[in-house]
Amino acid sequence: MSEMSPTELVSVIGKGLLSFPVTTFQADGSFDPKGYREHIAWASSNGPAGQFVAGGTGEFFSLTAAEVSQIIKIAAEEIKGRMPLLAPCGYGTRMAVDLARDAEASGADGLLLLPPYLTECEQDGIAAHVEAVCRATSLGVIFYSRANATLDDETLAWLCDRCPNLVGFKDGVGDVEMITRIYARLGDRLTYLGGLPTAETFALPYLELGVNTYSSAIFNFLPKFALEFYAAVRRRDREAVYARLREFVLPYVAMRRRRKGYAVSIVKAGMRIVGRDCGPVRPPLTDLTPGEMNELAALIAGRS
Repeated sequence: MSEMSPTELVSVIGKGLLSFPVTTFQADGSFDPKGYREHIAWASSNGPAGQFVAGGTGEFFSLTAAEVSQIIKIAAEEIKGRMPLLAPCGYGTRMAVDLARDAEASGADGLLLLPPYLTECEQDGIAAHVEAVCRATSLGVIFYSRANATLDDETLAWLCDRCPNLVGFKDGVGDVEMITRIYARLGDRLTYLGGLPTAETFALPYLELGVNTYSSAIFNFLPKFALEFYAAVRRRDREAVYARLREFVLPYVAMRRRRKGYAVSIVKAGMRIVGRDCGPVRPPLTDLTPGEMNELAALIAGRS
């Protein structure tokens, strides 16, 4: 059970770079608990402000509920309260409620509420979904607005009035007008996180919209680079940010866009290249080709 209140959670995560650790698998695709423990311990030692375990980069969509619970427990044992541990919940409302309750019992400090499975939703339906999850837990909840589940400023304000533990809004859409409307209406009632892949690409312009932080997948294999990039963003050092964008981030994004699902696959490839192999991705994702691995290795060279 977490000892961190929702208020304490957001006061921490809004001040630093957040990590989106991958989930480690064996060559046959089975979960590798030993490897995961080692990866979480290593990632924690590199100084993120918080960790979103088993999230999008952690292949939540391919994990069983039992695996998610095991991942949260391992991460809680390794992190030991040194930083916030955020767990996923999603799918249908009843499944999301069950996952939220289990995450709280397993040692999570907060929740990232991912979109419901498959179906399209109206605003009042999404609001009912979010409220049900918030009422099922005492943990702080961050809503991930993307794909088939996006919230407008009016619905989000209504939810904030009804759900004190709704503490964060993560944007995965990139609608500048809507982000502006949300921040203008709600201000510091929420903490705002960047959630577009790759987050570094949008970090500087998003800062001006009230989005102070983001979760970095690149942190998995280049933590020093990721932290230096974030520091340059926060001090609004445009020259440093754009230099890093040109030299690494934009070529990396170009590789990531080649095939669907590569947003996760390229991160695991990067892990392999820097000597921290976390195994393959699970189907329906596919791994990089040998030629693409060589391209990525040349891009990473000298940065790890």
